[in-house]
Amino acid sequence: MERIIEWIGGCSRRAIAVGFIAALCFGGGAAAAGREEPAVSAKRHVAIVIDDFGNRMDGTEDMLKLPVKITAAVMPFMPTTKEDAELAHKLGHDVIVHMPMEPKSGLKSWLGPGAIMTGMSDDEIRKRVEAAIDNVPHAIGMNNHMGSKATADERVMRVVLTVCKERGLFFLDSRTTWKSVIPKVAAELGVPLVSNEIFLDDVYSEKHIAGQLALVRKFLETHDACVMIGHVGVPGKKTAGVLQRSIPAMQSSIEFVKLKTMVSPLPSDPLILPDA
Repeated sequence: MERIIEWIGGCSRRAIAVGFIAALCFGGGAAAAGREEPAVSAKRHVAIVIDDFGNRMDGTEDMLKLPVKITAAVMPFMPTTKEDAELAHKLGHDVIVHMPMEPKSGLKSWLGPGAIMTGMSDDEIRKRVEAAIDNVPHAIGMNNHMGSKATADERVMRVVLTVCKERGLFFLDSRTTWKSVIPKVAAELGVPLVSNEIFLDDVYSEKHIAGQLALVRKFLETHDACVMIGHVGVPGKKTAGVLQRSIPAMQSSIEFVKLKTMVSPLPSDPLILPDA
């Protein structure tokens, strides 16, 4: 009854009772008309994205064996790029391109091969994005690896997102800078977009990772869904371990979903996901 009252939004209890009795007596309502009210799920949705696949770093196997589906963000042109992408896909996980992009600071060696730099021409950026997509099997989307400088550059992101649209990929803004122009450019170009809310392992300790999961639960008190990003590599085994222990308890109120389920098709240009 409380759900009915909430759905009606302001109707009196008496009106509800009358309507309920009338439905029983005269066969009215949605059931008589052959319609069913959609089921309402109280569970919030969470998508786990794990960055930096492609170099068989610590935590790779642990992440792929988590008890829920994840999204594997695979770096292009790395020693195990194709192997990691194929295995993730075989296990039923989503695969996206983890595109290296220029940061404001940090070592260039952290970027990996094929990175997008803001000093490049439009043609060079296009060639690198297209090559990266071709190098990661089963990719249905893309997100940025680092990129605090590149994702704040409108010219650069216009080229990147144009290629994504042409190839039928959505984009996940990892939000490595609050100056990101990705939402603005994606809206202008009509590129389906999702955004990261929380980095799980920006500090490499299990205590911090557990604390970030607590922030996810807090965020879901006022939001229906949340995208969170973790990593293989230095924090990989710690992040996988905390997730492995935490997921069962979280499932009482949270449904873990693939990232692509959070991508809303555009009204005028339905999204078609490769290998979906």
